Amino acid sequence: MTKYPKLFIFDLDGVITDTAEYHYLAWKQLAQSLGVTIDRQFNEKLKGISRMDSLEKILALKPELLTMSMEEKQQLATQKNEYYKTLINQITPKDILPGIEKLLKEIQENKIKIALGSASKNAPVVIDRLGLTNYFDYMVDAAKVKRGKPDPETFTVAADYFGFAYADCIGVEDSAAGIEAINRAGMFSVGIGDSEHLHEADYLVSDTSQLNMDKIIEKFASK
Repeated sequence: MTKYPKLFIFDLDGVITDTAEYHYLAWKQLAQSLGVTIDRQFNEKLKGISRMDSLEKILALKPELLTMSMEEKQQLATQKNEYYKTLINQITPKDILPGIEKLLKEIQENKIKIALGSASKNAPVVIDRLGLTNYFDYMVDAAKVKRGKPDPETFTVAADYFGFAYADCIGVEDSAAGIEAINRAGMFSVGIGDSEHLHEADYLVSDTSQLNMDKIIEKFASK
């Protein structure tokens, strides 16, 4: 008999939709206001990590900025979030990545729980704008997660909410930090992207359109 998982935990950016562009534009705008220039290559370092950690990396580009107080840093992080919130108002169900809603539907039909494990505090708003809220049984509150990815806390909090063993859970991620977090939690990791960055994933597909529930379950069961 095939072993079935009890919970799927999805990251948001690059997995369900791609708001990475909006994050990039918001960080770029904030950086410019500080006299710092960032490009898309630098932005790769900001993927999958928290808002404050991202801010620290930007401030480090102009060392004199690192001396500012925590209160000033919090204000900057809030400012970036305001830029971002304005941009995500443009999101509609058309922005769901290929194959994702079909996968969510199949998981739900198989009575497997679904959670959202995102570092974004705006994740519930984005999911709502995408029209996908009814698929999620639980959304991890990013504001209450003390240690961001690659720490496994985001994923373990989701499993703990349901009382499921970590070995019965599958995490879906597109960043190296996310895959590391899933693996460190002792869960089965599904990566979306290239093998150069995500070679630690238990199962890897190049893009979301290749996500197939039967294939994921087969790989999970044979691990």
